[in-house]
Amino acid sequence: DFLPLKCDACEDIFCKDHIRYDDHQCGSAYKKASSLLTSGTCVLCSAPIPVQRGETPDAVVGAHMDKDCNYNPPEQKQRIFTNKCSKPGCKRKEVVKVVCDQCGGNFCIKHRHPLDHGCGGGSRPASTA
Repeated sequence: DFLPLKCDACEDIFCKDHIRYDDHQCGSAYKKASSLLTSGTCVLCSAPIPVQRGETPDAVVGAHMDKDCNYNPPEQKQRIFTNKCSKPGCKRKEVVKVVCDQCGGNFCIKHRHPLDHGCGGGSRPASTA
């Protein structure tokens, strides 16, 4: 069965057996070469990695990690405990922000309750619990 299919590069009509660029020696395939390129992403440095047609993204990204990756753990060490307690004199830091509903300050677990940090904000009474 001849099903008319139009080549998106040269715009000629072909059957299903000759619609691929290689099957009809398409002279305009170079116009679509950029659309054959996909990309993977390096999980270490987050760089986009170009993957050619016929290559597996995992293999290409793996080769990038082995040779070209710019990831350097000591230099790019991320700090986990970044939320410093707002109570004067306290130097503790927490992973998650603990914001007071009354004064809006950020506190550590020890000073999270209004009575523990001497809360002076808001008109609501502080809990005695």
